[in-house]
Amino acid sequence: MKQLLRVTAALTAVVLVASCGKGSDDPQPAATSPAGTSPAGSHAGHFSAPPAAPLRAGEHFQNLSMPALYTPKAPNGGTDEYRCFLIDPKLTSQAYLTGSQFLPQNADIVHHAIFFRIGPGSADAARKLDAGTPGDGWTCFGDSGVNGDTWVASWAPGANETLLAPNLGYPMPPGSLMVMQIHYNLLATGGKAGGADQSAIRLRLNDSTTGMTPLQTSLLPAPIELPCTASESGPLCDRDAAIADVTKRFGADVGEQEAQLVKLCSRGQPVAGPTQHCDQPVRRAATVYAVAGHMHLLGRAITIELNPGTPGARLLLDVPRYNFDDQAIHPLAEPVALKAGDKLRVTCTHDATLRSQLPQLQGTAPRYVVWGDGTSDEMCLGLVIMADGA
Repeated sequence: MKQLLRVTAALTAVVLVASCGKGSDDPQPAATSPAGTSPAGSHAGHFSAPPAAPLRAGEHFQNLSMPALYTPKAPNGGTDEYRCFLIDPKLTSQAYLTGSQFLPQNADIVHHAIFFRIGPGSADAARKLDAGTPGDGWTCFGDSGVNGDTWVASWAPGANETLLAPNLGYPMPPGSLMVMQIHYNLLATGGKAGGADQSAIRLRLNDSTTGMTPLQTSLLPAPIELPCTASESGPLCDRDAAIADVTKRFGADVGEQEAQLVKLCSRGQPVAGPTQHCDQPVRRAATVYAVAGHMHLLGRAITIELNPGTPGARLLLDVPRYNFDDQAIHPLAEPVALKAGDKLRVTCTHDATLRSQLPQLQGTAPRYVVWGDGTSDEMCLGLVIMADGA
C-alpha cells in the first residue's frame, strides 16, 4: 500500500532544517505572500494568512521558515517540481501536533504541500538524503523519499489551520524530524523558473502526555480514466502514450500508479469515463473526526461515503461543485465510528472540457488524463482524519 500511495504526493507542506532556519514562539510568522499581482489564469497569488486562533491549554506555537529562497526548476521537460525540505522541531520530549498553518510565500507557484513526520529511527536516513543532494532539499515525486514517513498535515488552496478537539493530535516523539514536500507548479512559465519561494509553517504543539488521542490520516485514492473530448485529438489522447508521458516527467513510481489503482479499484480493467470510484475496507475500529478531498483543475465533484449501497450508508464528504481554490479540511459535526468490515468509498468526477475553458490549461496538449503529479494531470484523493478505536 505504501508503494500505491506514493500517488498522494500532491497536497501540502513543511520547511527546512530548523538549525538553519528560523524558530520562534511569535504567533505571527514573518513570511507572508509577496505583494503584486498573479499571472493571468493563475489559481494562486491571492493567499493571505489569517490570524492564528488563540492557544488552548498546554499548547504553544513554533514557527519555522525555509532558511533561504528556493527557485524551483521543473525537470524532464515538465512544468512541475516536487521538492522536499527537512526541518527539525528539536523535540526533546513527547509532543502532539494539534494544528499547523502553512504560509506559502510565493502563492503563484505553490500548488500544495504535505507534512511528513520522520520518526527518530529514520532521522539519520533523512539527514543523509538531504546532505547527499546538491542544493536545498531534494526532488521527491511521490512521497517524501524516506522510509517510515507518516502524513501529519497538508495544505492546498483554500485550506487554513483546522482545529479539532484540543485532546486530538499527531504524536511527535522526541527526536522526530519533519519533511515539507512542496509541489511547485510552473505551468504559467512553461516549466521555466517562476520566481523564488521562502515559505513558512506555524506548528501548534501540545506537550501534554495525558488525555491525548493520537490521530492518523488515511488516504483514499481512486484512478482517473478521462479520455480526450470528441473535439480533441493528438498523440497523448492514446492512453498508453499518456501514461508514458507521466512516467517520463515524474519517474516510474508515479507512472505505475494508474495501473496499481486500476488493479486495486476496478479488478485491473480500466473503464474510460468522467467518474471513477474506489472502495477500501476498514480493517479495525476507528473514529473519524474530519475529511477532505483533493483533485486538480479538471475536478468537478468528489464524495466520501461510508458503506455505500447499504441501509446504514453515510455521506462523510459531499462536494458537488469542486473548487480548486477551496480545499479546506471539513471537521465532522459529530465523530463517526467505523468498525472492522465497513467500507469507505471515494468518488470523483472530472471534466475534460475544462481544458479549453480554464486560462491555466489553454495551450496544453490534449491528453487522456490518468493519475499524475502535475497540475495539468489529475488526482482523486480522499483524506480521512481518524483515531484508532470506536
